Amino acid sequence: MKALFISDLHLTPDCPAVARAFCHYLCHRAIEADALYILGDFFEYWVGDDAMDDFQFDIARRLRQYTDTGRPLYLMPGNRDFGIGKAFLRQTGITWLQDPTLVEINQRKILLLHGDSLCTRDRQYQRYRRFIRNPLVLSLLRLTPLSYRRQLGASIRRNSRAAKVGKSLAIMDVTPSAVVQVMEKYRVDTLIHGHTHRPDIHDVVLKQGSGKRYVLGDWTDKGWEIELNGSDITLQQFPISD
Repeated sequence: MKALFISDLHLTPDCPAVARAFCHYLCHRAIEADALYILGDFFEYWVGDDAMDDFQFDIARRLRQYTDTGRPLYLMPGNRDFGIGKAFLRQTGITWLQDPTLVEINQRKILLLHGDSLCTRDRQYQRYRRFIRNPLVLSLLRLTPLSYRRQLGASIRRNSRAAKVGKSLAIMDVTPSAVVQVMEKYRVDTLIHGHTHRPDIHDVVLKQGSGKRYVLGDWTDKGWEIELNGSDITLQQFPISD
């Protein structure tokens, strides 16, 4: 079985090249795989299924074309699109993944995360994450007027950009001890995540043996994927043309 993993596309009408690259990827790359996993921040923002615009409807249509082939497509929430709801999932045929999720592919156990939960040194963000991801909070937000949710989404994006200015790169990266803790909790030697926009492969020392942490990159001037084919896992990049 061949599985592909991508994350952090941050799809938005403001970056048409990335959207075109993803549509090309679905038709020419993902179609060759047996399953596609999207590990968060697929969209730049999401304020509700009832707020979908023409751009998001077009992406949804292309996702449905992919799932109509019978290939499973999985989506995990990120810190930008955690508000995606059941209507979008029904429309696209996507299967929702909780964060984290343990999967077994080709007799190999792999832990999947978006990655923001591993950045434990950023205490301000972790407090916000616990609040905004609370199911009760999400349910209440979906009941608020669309105009309010749009204003809130714009405010969150502004605050996120402002907060990054005053934070060190170390704080915004994962905490090594948090990586070890979650891998040992789920008893895995393979972890795949995105969020940090720092594509790489890291060795992880565990209490019993060792493991590897695979980090996906974001899609800007290039795209990133992880391919699991048989027992081999590779991190790969490809150009995105304007």
